[in-house]
Amino acid sequence: MLEFAIAVLLLIVTPGPGVLSTAGVGSAFGSRAGLAYVGGLWAGNNLVAGLVVSGLAAAAFSVPWLRVILLWGSVLYLVYLAAKIAFAGSRLAFIHPERAPGFWNGLALQPINPKAYAVNTALFSGFAFLSTAPVAEIAIKFLIMNAIWIPIHIGWLWAGVTLRRMDLPKRTTRIINIAMALAMLGVVGLAIFTQV
Repeated sequence: MLEFAIAVLLLIVTPGPGVLSTAGVGSAFGSRAGLAYVGGLWAGNNLVAGLVVSGLAAAAFSVPWLRVILLWGSVLYLVYLAAKIAFAGSRLAFIHPERAPGFWNGLALQPINPKAYAVNTALFSGFAFLSTAPVAEIAIKFLIMNAIWIPIHIGWLWAGVTLRRMDLPKRTTRIINIAMALAMLGVVGLAIFTQV
């Protein structure tokens, strides 16, 4: 279990669309919107874990045309989310920065987040510690994963909110938001590159 907990920590704490967008939402829109967004991410991550554990994710990804549709759907949504963070506070009409991403945006992100599938597949297919009781092992893994996942995402949200509270000049805040959005797209690009 210790190896599993360390793997969860290392795989979740590293930048990906979930944590980077959490910091971006916190920086651009504050803690209230950020907590709603993190709640959606949490629900979505557990949904993805359930899809991985049940085998439904593997079945869906084995269909070539469905895999392509899911891949490009995720790319488009992640680009939209990155743009929303990058241009928060601007007047671009298609971004609508006055409406912060909320619970449903967070929930929608995880099923199309390539890192969520990679992490959950690695965690639930490896690190066996109760081979004679697989259901109990899966339940314990869910508990450990969530016990680590929640504080990490709250920490990233806190980092984003802290940047917001620092009352930095608007130009500096915009640069930070753009940097977070670009980092998120970079991680997504790497995940896509390994999928293609």
